Amino acid sequence: MLLGLKASTDERQIRDRLQYHPDVFEFHLTENDFTEAGWSHFVQMAALVQSQVPTVVFHHPMRFRGQRNELAMNPTKYPTRYDFLMTSSVKLMNFAKKANATALIHGGYRVDTPGDYAGWTDVGKAQDIALARMIAFAQEAPGHVVFENSMSPIFRYGDPTFEDRLLRWHLPLAYDTSHTFIVLHGDNDRLMASLAHLKPLIRHYHLVDSMGQTHDSLPLGRGRIDWARVLPLLNQDASRIYEIGLKDQFDCREMIESHHYLESVAKRLAATKHPA
Repeated sequence: MLLGLKASTDERQIRDRLQYHPDVFEFHLTENDFTEAGWSHFVQMAALVQSQVPTVVFHHPMRFRGQRNELAMNPTKYPTRYDFLMTSSVKLMNFAKKANATALIHGGYRVDTPGDYAGWTDVGKAQDIALARMIAFAQEAPGHVVFENSMSPIFRYGDPTFEDRLLRWHLPLAYDTSHTFIVLHGDNDRLMASLAHLKPLIRHYHLVDSMGQTHDSLPLGRGRIDWARVLPLLNQDASRIYEIGLKDQFDCREMIESHHYLESVAKRLAATKHPA
């Protein structure tokens, strides 16, 4: 049972996570990590983590100057943010290749303005743009980049027809369980169908519970996701972390509690298969 934890580049957060000897570590990066001083610090912290953790993932910044870094961003409408998105993505992928790590880039975030899909008026156009950029990035950094689902109609899981497009392109994916569960309004059957459908493409999981209504980022066992059904559907070759909302960013106990919960689920499943 892999233990995967997440932190910023803050050394105090990192050392809190390292005391548990995780198998997987994910850095949550911000635009400040791409300044000259921020990047230097990040490289040092990445070296520290990689000296102790076998699998490391770098989560691309969610925002630039307060606005989300949408992969499908229209460069004509948002030129400055688009420039940051592309240059930072390439820089992160190049570093991931050099460090033998993985860059994680979101396929979408959230639509705040009706009719504005990352600067396009049509969601289909935005989807095509996002997928084209994913294909290019996957070719740029084969084996070192994954694309995460959101709740945005631009890039979300749960629709078998859209998932078929991802399968046709063999895109390397990250799968956030809560995002899909919320998109599907708390439908466990459809969540399981999506997990099974995309399983061959998944390289990294964000395991997180939810009530299925809002982005609540709950510890495992605190929401409505049926983890006894999820666990057998996970790609065992993929990495995973617990992406839980923490009360204190310097204390990852909710992540550790989630790990213990999933271990208990695994034991129950094993006991059912192999009764004494």
